[in-house]
Amino acid sequence: MVAVRHASFAPHVAPDTRLLILGSLPGARSLAERQYYAHPTNQFWRLLGEVIDRQLANMPYEERLAVLRGAKVGLWDVIRSAERRTSSDSLIREAEAHDLAALVAVLPDLRMIAFNGGKAAAIGRKQLPVLDGVGVVDLPSSSAAHTIGFAAKRDRWLALRDAL
Repeated sequence: MVAVRHASFAPHVAPDTRLLILGSLPGARSLAERQYYAHPTNQFWRLLGEVIDRQLANMPYEERLAVLRGAKVGLWDVIRSAERRTSSDSLIREAEAHDLAALVAVLPDLRMIAFNGGKAAAIGRKQLPVLDGVGVVDLPSSSAAHTIGFAAKRDRWLALRDAL
């Protein structure tokens, strides 16, 4: 399978965003559907639903985004574009990072940045300026390929409540 260059989505943030969750790069299903975390086995919507006490996974996508905006949660990816043969983060090559510092600079209410998975953290932490009063958290990936189990992931993800 030949590597193809993929590009991420626009950020889903509002000026009053308190919690910014950053993934690596949308997978094939998400890119095809133009939706963050579209693959049905990805646990992102269940995990984040636990954080904000809403059943996000059962909602239509646009409603999920509206609920996140109301909860002051933003989404984006650390990679602007990269080459990849499949959806696996381990196969990302030639990554071009987003300007996270520019985004963070326009979010005055930001309290926490959370990286969804090791690849997002490895690339994203390099892009961040020194942030006073903003927590930075590395989360276990919501991908089903990260097999530590939902309960263990949830326990770590619940720390995001401190930002809200």
